[in-house]
Amino acid sequence: MNRRNFIKLSSAALSSTLITKPLDLLGMPMNTPDFTKADFGPDFKWGIAASAYQIEGAWNEEGKGPSIWDTFTHNKPHKIKNRHNSDRSYDFYHNYKEDIALIKKLNFETFRFSFSWSRIFPEGIGRVNQKGIDFYHRVIDRCLELGVEPWALMYHFDLPQALEDKGGWANRDVVNWFDEYTHKVTTEYGDKVKTWFGQNEPIGFTLGGYLAMYHAPGYFAPQKFLKAIHHALMCQASSGRIMRENVKDGQIGAALSCAYVSPKNQQKRHVEAAHRMDIILNRLCLEPHLGMGYPTERFPFLDKIHRYVKEGDLEKLKFDFDFIGLQNYTQFVARHAMLPCVWAFEQKPQNRGIPPEMITDMGWEVCPEGLYKIIKQYAAYENLPPIMITENGCAMPDKVEDGKVHDPRRVEFYKSYLQQVLKAKNEGIDIRGYFAWTIMDNFEWAEGFDPRFGLVHVDFETQKRTIKDSGLWFQEFLGQ
Repeated sequence: MNRRNFIKLSSAALSSTLITKPLDLLGMPMNTPDFTKADFGPDFKWGIAASAYQIEGAWNEEGKGPSIWDTFTHNKPHKIKNRHNSDRSYDFYHNYKEDIALIKKLNFETFRFSFSWSRIFPEGIGRVNQKGIDFYHRVIDRCLELGVEPWALMYHFDLPQALEDKGGWANRDVVNWFDEYTHKVTTEYGDKVKTWFGQNEPIGFTLGGYLAMYHAPGYFAPQKFLKAIHHALMCQASSGRIMRENVKDGQIGAALSCAYVSPKNQQKRHVEAAHRMDIILNRLCLEPHLGMGYPTERFPFLDKIHRYVKEGDLEKLKFDFDFIGLQNYTQFVARHAMLPCVWAFEQKPQNRGIPPEMITDMGWEVCPEGLYKIIKQYAAYENLPPIMITENGCAMPDKVEDGKVHDPRRVEFYKSYLQQVLKAKNEGIDIRGYFAWTIMDNFEWAEGFDPRFGLVHVDFETQKRTIKDSGLWFQEFLGQ
C-alpha cells in the first residue's frame, strides 16, 4: 500500500497542490450509531490486507532475487525515515503460521496477501525459484486449514530489480513479463485461490516511482511516468484475461486508491486544479478499463500519454472486472500551484484549525464522510461492477502499557468509516465487502516503521505481537 506516500502528491506537471481542510460533520464521532455485522448482510466479505515487501522479511533467503525496494532502501537509505528498511519487518516469512492464526483469532474470514514477484522469479522472468513457489503454497494451505479464505494480489510495488534494469514499467515489454508471471502463478495456485488482483494501486507505484521520487525506483522522469502508467494498465487488463482463463470460477478485482477531491474555493484555477487531481486519483486507472479511454480533458500534461498508446491499445485496456476495490484513507481539497513541475502536499492540518484528535500519524485528517462521497462518485458510473472496500485504516500513536495497547481513536475510526459504508449500502449501492489495513504494524514505505496501522502491535526488536484494543473490537464485532 503506498497511497500513504502517493498521497504526498506534489506535481508541477499537474500544477496543483493538495491541502486538506476540515468539513462540517466529518469529525471523528465518539458516539457512532450502533450497527452490527448482520446489518451488512450474510454475504458481505470481511477481510484484512497486507503486502509481501511490507511484512515478509527474508529479503535474500532461499533463492529470492532483489526487488526495487530492496535496492532503493539499501542504496538510498536517506529516502526512508530513520533509514529503515524491510529486510526483516515482522518476519512473516518465518512466522506465517502464527500470524495467519492471529487473523483467524480476530474473526476475519478473508486474507488478501501479495506475492513477491522476485521470490518466485528471481530475475523477473525465466528461471523459477521453487522454494518461493513452495512458500506461498504453505501460506495458502495455512489459510485454508484455518478457514481463512486467501485472496491473491500479483503485484504490490516490488518489481524485480532485474526488470527495472531493463527499463521497468517504462519498457513496453513489461506487459509480456507480467503475463509470464501471471500465467505461472495462476496455474500454480488457481485451484486453491479463487479471488485475484493484478496490481495494487497502479497510480501509486508509477507516479511515486517515476515522477514524485519518494517511491522506488525514485525517478523524476515525466515521460517515463506516462509510459509506466499506460503499461501498468495494459498489464492489469492482460493479466486479468489470463486469470479468467486459468482460474476456474474465479473472481477478478481491481485495487484502486481513491479520495474525494474538492476545490479550495470556486475560483476557476482552484476548480481546475481539483479537476486534474480527481483525474489522477480517481479516474485515470478506472476509465480505460471501462472502455472510456484516458480522461485527459483540460489536462495538457496527461494528454501526452497518447504518444505511447499504439493502435489497438485502447481496446486491449478494456476489461470486465468482477468487482472494483476502493482503497481510501482521507479526502483532499485542491488549490492551484504556482510552481509548474513541482509536487507539493501540505501535511499540516493542525495549522488549518483541525484538532489533533482528528489527525492520524500520517498527518491525514480523519473524514469518514469522504469515503461515502467517493463511493457515491464511483457508483455513478453506469457500467461499474460491484464495489469492495479493499483497504481502509489509520496510523495512530500506539504504545504497549502493562501488556496492552489502548487505541480508542482507531476503534472510533473504524466505527465511523464502517457507518459510512453501511449508509451507502443502505442507499442501494452494491458494496460487497470491507478489508481493514492492516493486521500488524509493518514497514510503511518511505515512512519506515514509525506509522503503525496494525490491529496488532509489533515490537520490531523482539518480534512480540500484542493485540490492540482495535483488534479486540473487530474480534467481538465479527464474532457476532
